[in-house]
Amino acid sequence: MNNEKKEQTIARRKAEQKELLLEQLRKVPILQIAFEKAGVSRATYYRWRNDDANFKKLAEEALSEGVELINDMGESQLITLIRDRNLPAISLWLRHHHPKYAPKLEIPTRPKPPEQLTPEQEALVKKALRFAASGGNPKHGKT
Repeated sequence: MNNEKKEQTIARRKAEQKELLLEQLRKVPILQIAFEKAGVSRATYYRWRNDDANFKKLAEEALSEGVELINDMGESQLITLIRDRNLPAISLWLRHHHPKYAPKLEIPTRPKPPEQLTPEQEALVKKALRFAASGGNPKHGKT
């Protein structure tokens, strides 16, 4: 009976640690910081991920939520900088949100002079054009 109670206590503590870690990943999607705040080692985290497919899925979702939260905070700060007329912030926003200001790849080219055909090539092209004009019938393409 004592062993069973001990196992239940360990399982409950493990579930609490997992939930605390997931909560930390939702707030700050930096693994090392989440490990430290949840009191979980890196090795334990990866062992849980390998042994528990549901935990792995939940951890990936929590990381994704954390990234979205940080992205929202970053955009909020960027908009504040734009309101303060911060030129680099304005430029960054426009480059990524307005096609007129998006980075463009320009490849300068020099037009090549037209290639001259040899008399043999010219005769072959004329023959091919006559053949095509005749609808593929060699009898009609002769002149």
